[in-house]
Amino acid sequence: MTLNRIGTSDLLVSPLNLGGNVFGWTADEQTSFAVLDAYAAAGGNFIDTADSYSAWVPGHTGGESEEIIGRWTAARGNRDDIVVATKVGQHPEFKGLSPETIRRAADASLRRLGTDRIDLYYTHADDESVPVEDIITTLDALVRSGKVRHIAVSNISPERLKASLEFSDREGLSKYVAIQPHYNLVSRETYEGPRADLAAEHGLSCMPYFALASGFLTGKYRPGAAADSGRPPAVAGHLETERGVKVLKALDEVAAAHGVEPATVALAWLAGRPTVAAPLASARTPEQLPPLLAFAGLELTARDLSLLDEASAATG
Repeated sequence: MTLNRIGTSDLLVSPLNLGGNVFGWTADEQTSFAVLDAYAAAGGNFIDTADSYSAWVPGHTGGESEEIIGRWTAARGNRDDIVVATKVGQHPEFKGLSPETIRRAADASLRRLGTDRIDLYYTHADDESVPVEDIITTLDALVRSGKVRHIAVSNISPERLKASLEFSDREGLSKYVAIQPHYNLVSRETYEGPRADLAAEHGLSCMPYFALASGFLTGKYRPGAAADSGRPPAVAGHLETERGVKVLKALDEVAAAHGVEPATVALAWLAGRPTVAAPLASARTPEQLPPLLAFAGLELTARDLSLLDEASAATG
C-alpha cells in the first residue's frame, strides 16, 4: 500500500483514514479490535478519533474510542507502527480551546490512549472566544514538550484558519499540517473554495470527514425505498435533492464499469481531489472494510471523473 505524506510533516499514512467514532458505540470492544486488526492486516496505519467519542451515548462520558484504541495498540504491541490522530475541544469536561483546557485535555487523551505522544492533534471545532495566537502558542508548547508530534485543524472559518497559519509563520511556531473538513460528493462547497485554497497555499493535507455522507454514498439508501429506521436524517435529505439523485446515478454507472461498490468510487473521487491525502471512513464490522480499502487501487478514467464532477456540482 502506497503511503502519503501529511503536509510538510514526517508522518506517512495509508490512503484510508480509519474513523474511530464507532469504537465503543456501534462497535463493541471485541468488534472494534476485529476491525482494527483487519485494517492493519491490509496495510492500514492511520486511525482517527476524538476525546469526545462517544459522549453522546447514554452512560458514556467521552473518550471511550480513545480507550479502545489504546488497549488495542497495547495488546498488539504496534503503537510505533500506527499514526494516531485525536481531537480537542468537544469533550464534555474539556469544552473549548482555552490554553488550560487544551493542556488538560491533551493529558487526558494521552492517558486514555496509553501512549506518550499524539501523532496528529486536531482542534475539533474552533473556539472564537480564544485568540488564534493563544491556541497556536498552546499547541506549539505541546509539540515542544513531545506530547504532540504535529498539529491540525478541523472545523474553522477561512478567516480564522488564515490568521492561524500566518501567526505560525510569523512567530516560527508549530503550524497546522492538515485540515479535516466536511467534504464529499454531495457536499463540495464545505471545503472547496477559500479553505481548499488556503490548504494548497500552505501545504496542508486534507482528511475529509463524512467522506461517504453518513452512508448515503454507499448506495445503501435509494429514493422511494421504505425508510430504514436506522437511516441517518442527513441521508433522507440527500435523497430529496437533485444533486443527491444525480450522484447516486453516476456512482452506479462508474461502479458497474469497474466492478466495484459505489463507496469505493466515492472515496476514489475524493482521494483524487487537490490537497486530499486520506479520506476518513468508518467500519462497524470487518466485513465493511474491503470496499473502503479498495479505492486505493481504483483508477478513475477521465470519463468517470467528468460524470462524477458534473453530477456533484452544486445546483442553484
